[in-house]
Amino acid sequence: MERRNFVKSLGLGLPAAAFPFRPAIGEAAQRFRPVKITKVSSTAYSMPIPASGYSSSERAGTKREWGRALRTTPHRPDRILEYIVVKIESDSGITGYGEATPDIGFFGATLEADKSAIDLYFGPKLIGRDPFDREEILRQLDYRGNSCPRSAIDLALHDLMGKILGIPVYDLIGGLCRDRIPVEVEIGGGPPKEMAEACLKCVRLGVRAFKPKVGGYPEEDAERLRAIREAVGRDVIIRADANRGYTVKEAIQFCRLTEKYDVGMEYLEQPVDATDLLGMAEVRKSVNTLIVADESSFTIQDAMNVIRLGAADRLNIKIEKAGGLYNAKKIAAIAEAAGLDCVIGTAFGLGLTMAAKLHLAASTTIVHGAVEFTEIRLHDNLLASPSDKLLALPLEDGCFPVPQGPGFGVAFDEARAKPYISKIV
Repeated sequence: MERRNFVKSLGLGLPAAAFPFRPAIGEAAQRFRPVKITKVSSTAYSMPIPASGYSSSERAGTKREWGRALRTTPHRPDRILEYIVVKIESDSGITGYGEATPDIGFFGATLEADKSAIDLYFGPKLIGRDPFDREEILRQLDYRGNSCPRSAIDLALHDLMGKILGIPVYDLIGGLCRDRIPVEVEIGGGPPKEMAEACLKCVRLGVRAFKPKVGGYPEEDAERLRAIREAVGRDVIIRADANRGYTVKEAIQFCRLTEKYDVGMEYLEQPVDATDLLGMAEVRKSVNTLIVADESSFTIQDAMNVIRLGAADRLNIKIEKAGGLYNAKKIAAIAEAAGLDCVIGTAFGLGLTMAAKLHLAASTTIVHGAVEFTEIRLHDNLLASPSDKLLALPLEDGCFPVPQGPGFGVAFDEARAKPYISKIV
């Protein structure tokens, strides 16, 4: 057959009228004209937190934090959590909002450094670009580290794209798998009775899942979990987070004690040092308890290394660790290919990150069970009504609803937030 006749047989040589779908594509291209980013700005906020809300007392929680005030310094004497809200404006008149959590205690990042990265390095690269060129934009920002400011930009891009198209973010990243997400909160380490009472207080407010801080002495930590289980009953989920505090032998001992006490612990998170993947693999092979990687799994490459060495049964995805939703979905896909499940962890927030976590959980089939929202015990969100009440305690059925509407489906209340603008930067 001659090439010309072959092309005609495929329909490629027919006039445009032979393809009724082609005009529709042309019309769509005209309707959705290119949008350009015109401005990127950021504002820093400081939120006071209670003394006993999250941090562990001495001889409780991870040994790595004993004797260290991770979130207070002479420069920051008050107990606060710090945030950066990013606004990406476009020539369409639509603005996307994102959020960074420069927590020096976990990410090792400061408010000053992250805000400078956004204002001086990342933001200027976005001017004049189409926000839908997501892959290329994020490639341009893919510097080593800087996961929190990259995450803020990523969230604002997703919020902006959803608003432009008039669809929720979950439709941009996979569609809706579930519309209500179970809520879990973390409990700072302390005396067993105090930890149990903290859990009971939250149970009265509708919380049905907890992750107490451990990582000190295995025998004492096992008693803490036993006290919590006796207080809350069998219908409440109990996890545990060692924050790298145990040695391999201590982690094995702790898991075996909780198994002996029939605590019903769903999993133990980050039992040993983040770099000791072989040690974590040994713990996993030695106990029946599921092991979750958190500090060991920031990047896509970290996730691959955890999987290759058999160091975990699940991966804890934190949007800020991953550098945003885009990479978070990639980590979830890697985990799915390896037969692992994922959980979504706390990284705090003023409400925008909370909404982002709900959209991520709602659109990812291998995210099972409760998602962490420890910030609801520490301070109010700064969202406009009605989201300010919908994403806060008390809970209706142990769950948060997935926000509906374009973008993240929530609005940041800049008037309410004004008193909390940081005086540090």
